[in-house]
Amino acid sequence: MNLLDGAVLPKDGEKTADFVIVGSGPAGSAVARAVARAGASVLVVEEGPLRKPSDFHADSFQAMADLYRDLGGSLTRGPAPMPYLQGRVVGGTSVINGAISWRLPKDIHDQWCKADPALTLALPFDTLEALTDEMERELGIAPTDPAIAGTHNALFAKGAQALGIAHRPISRNVVQCQGSGGCLQGCRHGRKQSMDLTLLPQACEYGAEIMFNTKVLRIDHDHRRARGVLARSQGGGLWRLQARRAVVLAASAVQTPCLLWQSGLRHGPVGEGFQGHPGASAAGFFREPVHLWQGATQGHEGIGLRQEGLKFEVLGMDIGVAMTRLPGVGQELSRHLALLPHMAEWGCAVKAQARGTVRPSLLGRPVVRYQLTDADMAKTRKGLSILAQMLLAAGAERVHLGVHGGPTEITDPRQAQAFASEGPRDPRAYAMVLTHLFGTAAMGSDPARSVVGPDFGVHQLAQLYVADSSVFPSNTGVNPQTSILALASLCGQRLAAAG
Repeated sequence: MNLLDGAVLPKDGEKTADFVIVGSGPAGSAVARAVARAGASVLVVEEGPLRKPSDFHADSFQAMADLYRDLGGSLTRGPAPMPYLQGRVVGGTSVINGAISWRLPKDIHDQWCKADPALTLALPFDTLEALTDEMERELGIAPTDPAIAGTHNALFAKGAQALGIAHRPISRNVVQCQGSGGCLQGCRHGRKQSMDLTLLPQACEYGAEIMFNTKVLRIDHDHRRARGVLARSQGGGLWRLQARRAVVLAASAVQTPCLLWQSGLRHGPVGEGFQGHPGASAAGFFREPVHLWQGATQGHEGIGLRQEGLKFEVLGMDIGVAMTRLPGVGQELSRHLALLPHMAEWGCAVKAQARGTVRPSLLGRPVVRYQLTDADMAKTRKGLSILAQMLLAAGAERVHLGVHGGPTEITDPRQAQAFASEGPRDPRAYAMVLTHLFGTAAMGSDPARSVVGPDFGVHQLAQLYVADSSVFPSNTGVNPQTSILALASLCGQRLAAAG
């Protein structure tokens, strides 16, 4: 690949390209490949480091220190703060996610178009489907092979089947997966088809350059059009990166609105409408060994309640993280440590109604404010209730929800059912993680109600585009990586065609 390491750039400098793309995750990679393939010169700017599969760590905590933003400790603000997870590495979050690949659901697309009919022509569903077909072929997206799924995924299928919940093997962007359970630390075998191994090298074959270990500070503009970005290399140099044709923001639904704010571009709902999928989990202890750190990290899912805003997934993790899910302290914790090989952990992702905000602090760090609604908490209780029932139906002898003020353990399906109505209402009682972030630079035809137009261009400024999940008008209820790739590819193709 054509690489420039900001860690060894102590002096100020300048570079010029047709397109300057901020962020190297799925969105930035898809745009970079599309415009580079059309013959444009491209500079992709990434804040994080470049890593090879041989650099990845088996230990999750080392991986978080190296590959995750804020060591995996980014927190929302509100009555019940929750961590949100983002990759900070060449390839973005595609390097450290579970490789789950979902098409954009037709019903979600229909909702967007009903709310703003201009999106019907701007985002033709057939076109997005064709782009998704292409991505599935190129990234090896296919259902998880039962031969490498592992016990924890097989038990999930058993539990879902017993409850009559529609379920299936998860489609993942992997090729010849070895079932080593290391997706969240970066695949050390290079089997996950993350952007650092696929679209970015392809973009570089067409001449694109990647400048990593370099943080974009603001967008350079004259109040009429974007001229480039100002960035700081890790080595200390101040770099003016000029764009002849356009600047494309693909820095995530958190960093993109912060860059707009820091650049004085605040017209419309910049940083408003922040949405995501908060997730809660349940741990079940089985008589037979499960070894949740073996097999496909996330290989099976329950989809039968997606229309109600609940999706269920197997959770795989390394031993260190699994230990943090054990209940008790002292002798009680010691007793549970001996049972760790027998534990399975399953989660539910909630399509939450909550809408938050993203703003930069005075120091430039993002401040994400987010508070779940009562309806979101009702979904969460129902999701945990179903997870507990599934675990028991699959053969778990007891289930731990880890909810403060809730039952210490659940051993009877009737207890599990009762949690949906009797579980705590206060979100502070729950240990939840927020993933899949959307909506902070939403697309729309009305500049007063949206940040970018149907052409992905920022209403307020010419030659500035946004291609990441910031533009999604809402959350989707499913894992968004593949739909981000489809929308960003469409953005890239249109920029390339504009000449």
